[in-house]
Amino acid sequence: MIVSSLLDTDLYKFSMMQVVLHHYPAAQVEYKFKCRNPGVDLVPYIDEIKAELRQLCSLRFTVEELDYLRGWRFIKSDFVDFLGLFQLNAKYIDIHPAQDGAGEIEIRIRGPWLHTILFEVPLLAIVNEVYFRNTQPGLDLEEGRRRLREKIALLRDSDGFENCRVADYGTRRRFSRSWHEEVVTTLRDGLGSQFAGTSNVWLAWKLGLTPLGTLAHEYLQAHQALGPRLRDSQVAALETWAREYRGDLGIALSDVYGLSAFLRDFDMYFCKLFDGTRHDSGDPFAWGERVLAHYRANRVDPRTKVLVFSDGLDIPKVMALYKHFHGRCQLAFGVGTNLTNDVGPEPLQIVIKMIRCNGQPVAKISDSPGKNMCEDNAYVTYLRQVFEIPAEQDPVMA
Repeated sequence: MIVSSLLDTDLYKFSMMQVVLHHYPAAQVEYKFKCRNPGVDLVPYIDEIKAELRQLCSLRFTVEELDYLRGWRFIKSDFVDFLGLFQLNAKYIDIHPAQDGAGEIEIRIRGPWLHTILFEVPLLAIVNEVYFRNTQPGLDLEEGRRRLREKIALLRDSDGFENCRVADYGTRRRFSRSWHEEVVTTLRDGLGSQFAGTSNVWLAWKLGLTPLGTLAHEYLQAHQALGPRLRDSQVAALETWAREYRGDLGIALSDVYGLSAFLRDFDMYFCKLFDGTRHDSGDPFAWGERVLAHYRANRVDPRTKVLVFSDGLDIPKVMALYKHFHGRCQLAFGVGTNLTNDVGPEPLQIVIKMIRCNGQPVAKISDSPGKNMCEDNAYVTYLRQVFEIPAEQDPVMA
């Protein structure tokens, strides 16, 4: 059994799910799976993925797990009570071979947002582990351990980086659950205070670490169908988040419509209200410079704010960013695939993205067009016009 606890997911799934329970309990959504690696054949593993999915849907939160969640200051008691009744249901997922691509599989998740939001992360972890245990049976992980030791030594032993801290953000694309646990344990023991924690709630609970995360793209995308007029959807999403958490979990995600559109909405009020912003697409150095300039323009001292970097990082890139921005702001780094799936074979680049909410298309148009996914060209054109997004940022249609 690949996933044996409903805590084996990223923190932002729970933080978003609480907002859904309190503000949008009737919202209906649709998600779609995409593998970005060319030539990867996942069709032979559909039955195995479905078997793991059935086991995932048999899980319930234990009393001990609920007590752990109840101990977080930003989690409300009614949400924990709801989780005590919660169970994933496979009826909301359809998995079959894609008609338009040899070796590609079609995964669609359709149903109430409240009852489907927890599928994404464990399902991606299942696809990863099923694929690698079939294509790399008995792989010697010593190469992965060697690479991990080198990364730890590079960060730990380099002068001037004593206060540079990294976190694990690699649940979705991990090589396997057991390797993920070994990686996080090794980081904790090898880096000490330089290891900030993990996005994985189960590992944070088990290993005594800090769980990390706030919100994901789906939250802002859904507001394209949930908010007032479309142009105000980003503002509505941020305001709803602030009402729910009253100062907690104050990191805003900046790339659902590209940075320019984000900064137009992230005015002085939000600059002062939120603790910082997270980078997840485009050039991170250029992004950081623009965000710091935006804070200064809004009479906010950037040294009081956090820049979170989380896009395709490895340790050398973390160190380059730290060196560039250190002393000018507070910094946080989330490293994913390069930590949890750097064992030799090429990692899978797989995602599950929300594409509809309440029957309407939703989309992300970020500063890295290849990361986007939408099925409605007309809607993307309209969205681009509304948020004044240049045509070259159009997403790749899926």
